[in-house]
This record gives sequence, structure tokens and C-alpha cells, in this order.
Amino acid sequence: MQRLQYEQASFPPAPPPSLTDPSVIARHEWAALDRVNEMVNHWDRPGWTSSTRAYYWMITFPGAAALIQRAQQCQQALRSLVFDDIPEDGLHLTLGRIGPSTEISLAQLDSLIASVQVAVSSFSLQAVPMTASRGAIRFSVAPWTPLIDLRIMLAKAGASVGLPLRKPTSGFRPHIGISYCNRLVPAASVRDVVRPLRALETVETEVRQVHIVELRREPSAYRWEVVRTLDLPAAPQRRNEGTRAGQARDGLHAFEHGDHRRLP
Repeated sequence: MQRLQYEQASFPPAPPPSLTDPSVIARHEWAALDRVNEMVNHWDRPGWTSSTRAYYWMITFPGAAALIQRAQQCQQALRSLVFDDIPEDGLHLTLGRIGPSTEISLAQLDSLIASVQVAVSSFSLQAVPMTASRGAIRFSVAPWTPLIDLRIMLAKAGASVGLPLRKPTSGFRPHIGISYCNRLVPAASVRDVVRPLRALETVETEVRQVHIVELRREPSAYRWEVVRTLDLPAAPQRRNEGTRAGQARDGLHAFEHGDHRRLP
């Protein structure tokens, strides 16, 4: 039970010192992995059975050719680990759990979508090869700032209609998984295989939508059906960099100090 609780905690335990710099985020997550002694079985977690269905806010990547190709390249290089690879139509970035589908009606989801005050524009996201958590191999992603802003926006909407996200944004650690660990494995052996992939260049993808999906677990994989979609407005051509930098500092401060007033 201790191992399961350990796996479900935020990883890394603390956010990176920069929420925007890809190299700082990547180094921070690799340093956290370096302190892990043993990888755990991702599938060995309570609360999920073959009949479990739950609604989540999720970013998906259909048609993101560069990201898909890089994921497949890394998966091929990691074949010796014999982990459970995530297929190209399964790549995702989870933003938050809304709740069990048995307890939430489609009308409630309509109210949730209608309550979102869209204050986040579409944005470019970098996938930075390659690191791992305790139970999966994954891309680090950068910047975190628009993802944090997006999650705050969704959390506020959920709270307003009685569908709060199940975890606070202070524990949010955005990432894109490519392969799930399926047994206990010494972390050092995983690091040895992953390390050469960290020299690969980052790839970029555009985030223009966020979805509510009904998630289920099949043998060695997560699958879902998209039930609602929220479009993000086009990004302005020019951004106020000073304002964005200030927002990043504010977000980091809220992370470090657990300010749930601003981080739902």
C-alpha cells in the first residue's frame, strides 16, 4: 500500500524553479527521477477495474505528426524495457479528473462547458525528450504557464457548477506519457536506457482544444471517448512578454506556497 500511495503522489514532489524554460524543467524532472530507486507497476493502483468509467479534462494529439513520430522513435529505442507503449491515438496530457461517469449526467457536462470563461488562447507546447516518473516514461513539456492557466480556468468552472477537480492545481505536473511501466524494475536500469534519448531535439505541437473524455482502462492501455470539446481562441499575434513573465512568477509562487485561493 505504501508503494501505491507513493506512486499517486505528485511527481516531481516540487515544481521546477522555472515554469517556462524547457531546459530547466527537463533538468528538474531528471533530477527527481535520479532519486527514485525502483519503478512501480503503473497498473497496480486502486480504484480502477475493467468497468470503471470516469470523466476527465484532457488534451489529445491526433494529427500531431512530429510528436507522434518522436514518441514512436523513443518507443523503438526503449523496446528492451518491455513496457506497455502508448499508441499514437492514445497520446494525451491529463488536466484533471472530473468524476465518475455513473455520478455525472451529460446535462451537467453541458453546464460545465457553458460555465467556462475562456481566458486562455491556443498555444504552442514543446515536448522535451525524455524522462520518467515512478510508473511511466514520458516527455517533459514546456512551458507550464499556459497549462496552469488552463487548469485554473477549468477548475473554476467546475467549482461553479458543483463539479470540482479532484486534485488541487498545486499538485499538477503536466507531462505526456509514451510508455507505462508494468512491473517492479530498478530505476537505474531505466535511466540507463532513457538517458541517450535526452539528446534528441524538442518537438512542438499546437494546443487548440481541450476535451472532456470518458476514460476507461483496457488491458495495458487507457482508451476514451470524447464527449465534449472546448475550443481555445486563436492566440494574438504579439504577446506582452513582461506580463507573461510576471504571470509565470506568480504561478511559481502559488505552487511553492500552496496558495489554493489562486490555484483551485
